[in-house]
Amino acid sequence: MFVQLPTTLIMCLTFMLGTCMFPGHHWGEWNDSQLLPTIQKLMKGYNRYLRPNFNEGPVEIGMSLDIASIDAISEINMDYTATIFLRQRWRDSRLVFPGNESVSVDGRLVSLLWIPDTFIPDSKRSFLHDVTVENRLIRIFSNGTVLYALRITATIACNMDLTKYPMDRQVCTLQLESWGYNLQDVVFYWTRGNDSVKGLDTLRLAQYSVESYYTSVSEAVYETGQYPKLMLHFALRRNVLFFILETYVPSTLLVVLSWVSFWISQSSVPARTCIGVTTVLTMTTLMMGARTSLPNANCFIKAIDVYLGICFTFIFGALLEYACAHFYTMQGQTLADLHRDLAREFNESSGNGSIPIVSSTQPKNSVKVSSPAEEPTQQSANSDIMTTSEPKEEKPAHVCSLSSLKDASKRAASIFTVENPHNIDRHARTVFPMAFLFINILYWLYYLFL
Repeated sequence: MFVQLPTTLIMCLTFMLGTCMFPGHHWGEWNDSQLLPTIQKLMKGYNRYLRPNFNEGPVEIGMSLDIASIDAISEINMDYTATIFLRQRWRDSRLVFPGNESVSVDGRLVSLLWIPDTFIPDSKRSFLHDVTVENRLIRIFSNGTVLYALRITATIACNMDLTKYPMDRQVCTLQLESWGYNLQDVVFYWTRGNDSVKGLDTLRLAQYSVESYYTSVSEAVYETGQYPKLMLHFALRRNVLFFILETYVPSTLLVVLSWVSFWISQSSVPARTCIGVTTVLTMTTLMMGARTSLPNANCFIKAIDVYLGICFTFIFGALLEYACAHFYTMQGQTLADLHRDLAREFNESSGNGSIPIVSSTQPKNSVKVSSPAEEPTQQSANSDIMTTSEPKEEKPAHVCSLSSLKDASKRAASIFTVENPHNIDRHARTVFPMAFLFINILYWLYYLFL
């Protein structure tokens, strides 16, 4: 039945419904009191492709930041990831309206307004948060001032000096520049100086603490001209306690463990060898684990590498100490056995009345040992023998006593032997700890205070 109503009746009902819903309003015009403008009225004749104050001087844009979080600081990639609230303020005389109120506009209408082309030059990756909508804020004041705020997350490069890692102090920056407008078009400034940055004082990081921060105004010079630039500098001090517990204490205990072998008898070869080899291998594993979280393809010799190298040197030196002590102990036993054999041969030869003769022509000749009563007869016989042998022009025999042979062997062996090999362990018990303590004092003084 309703389908058959005349068209005129339907039009009348539609007009009456619109009058009831919007009494006293005109679409696209000011309201009755003319206190608040509509978007259509403000946008009438507005050209978003032209900056404010066109041909009248640069636009002054004030900046402020809220650091919501610094999610990660990577020494491998030398960058940090931060979530920030960026707020920009400028005055656009084309948006002036009567009254003292402000109008908050939906962020999706940002495409209707002129906005600065601000960017982060050191950013590697960045994105604008869009849950549940794009995190933008546009607020227009009656004097034409525009507040534009947005929430972004960016991964920003930070050049790091890791020579004092993990006692290092890094200074990172956050830079804001204009992409296309040079200094003749726009001018950047911090709205409240150092107070323009909020959130760093209360920031809590895993390995770092924010030591200080400050802001500065600069210029970016490129081939295409000079552009405005704002910089935020903040210093990060690494918390060394974690590394002391994870790396420094275990490596120091390994060095102390290697000194235990100095109090073990040199005859306990398996025990001392086992301690030395085990500490060397454990220290090697600890050094490899400490380098996994650090960049390898660089020229940095880090403080932790120096300390691990010192510990490895002392551990390896303790192993070499036992090798030397054991070598000299075995060498002393070998020389003692040699002297014992020579003494036994001398005693045997004394029982026969002769000692060996060392001669190049007659190695098997021997000299008879006679009594004093027989010495004149023996000397005359020897003189007869020498007289008869002179025409044959033979070399004289060199007779060496056993005592001279023993003295010569002792002098030759004293150059390469230690008189008491057990003194090596005694001296090592004092030299190794004192040297390690002295080097530690120099190490911590240099890396903490210089």
